[in-house]
Amino acid sequence: MSLAIPNVMETLLQNASSFFSNSSLYAMPKISHYQVRFSTPPNRKPRTGREFSLNMAHTPAVEQRRVIIPNKHGEKLVGILHECGSREIVILCHGFRSSKEANALVNLAAALENARISSFRFDFAGNGESDGSFQYGYYWREAEDLHSVTQHFHESNRVVSAIVGHSKGGGVVLLYASKYHDIKTVVNLSGRYDLKAGIEERLGKDHMERIRKDGFIDVKRSGNFEYRVTLESLMDRLNTNMHEACLQIDKECRVLTVHGSSDKVVPVEDASEFAKIIPNHKLHIIEGADHSFTNHQDKLASVVVNFIKENLHQDRGTAN
Repeated sequence: MSLAIPNVMETLLQNASSFFSNSSLYAMPKISHYQVRFSTPPNRKPRTGREFSLNMAHTPAVEQRRVIIPNKHGEKLVGILHECGSREIVILCHGFRSSKEANALVNLAAALENARISSFRFDFAGNGESDGSFQYGYYWREAEDLHSVTQHFHESNRVVSAIVGHSKGGGVVLLYASKYHDIKTVVNLSGRYDLKAGIEERLGKDHMERIRKDGFIDVKRSGNFEYRVTLESLMDRLNTNMHEACLQIDKECRVLTVHGSSDKVVPVEDASEFAKIIPNHKLHIIEGADHSFTNHQDKLASVVVNFIKENLHQDRGTAN
């Protein structure tokens, strides 16, 4: 009997091996990284959760998706939502004849992602992918586009924690803050204080005579048509008073102005003018930076994101 036992065991082992080799159970199932399990060897204490922590499990993936929001004129505003899972969201606004794909906005969205703060960058009407025709001036109309965006997210139970604008967008976020008092943090990047300045450089010294005569001026570059400036749109810009608007910004609204010392489009002195009249204002000059912060993107992102984070923590502390 004892001699038969090894033969029986050998037969059982052969049968088991054959079964698993020919069975579909032999194929390893596909698992996601959230299903990974770790086995503990015999006589060894299980490791702590901290030792095995996976970055993927603790840092949810950032989702980017296209979102379309109608403005008050029924035009579709197209934007990209960088969804990090935070209830708070930052709205990013582009400048003159630019779009949501401007380097500064894309890089700021990425920096906010790293801080686990959701953001939304979009095209104003008449720019980028959004509906409508491009218009010179119309700062207040773009402020209304921004209001349509903030209302969309408020209605979606999100908290718009900050609005950020570059160049013309910097003026737009300040105008928004002067009219609507629902956003506590505003960031103005390279915004223009005196809207009567900078026109001659684009339209020529005799622009008023020509536009009053013809009703419009076609702006060309290297002989190619770029955009049309109508008398109405020019007067809209000339009649937009940033000084008077900024005086209407609440003292509770925290405003950051960031400007490059080597800006040749909007003089750095404009930033100092904002600092003089906005009650709750912080000014940061980036030495050597141009209008678009071309070679200072990391510095820009650091200054802006830190300002937003500080105020976000302050708001959360107040809420608690």
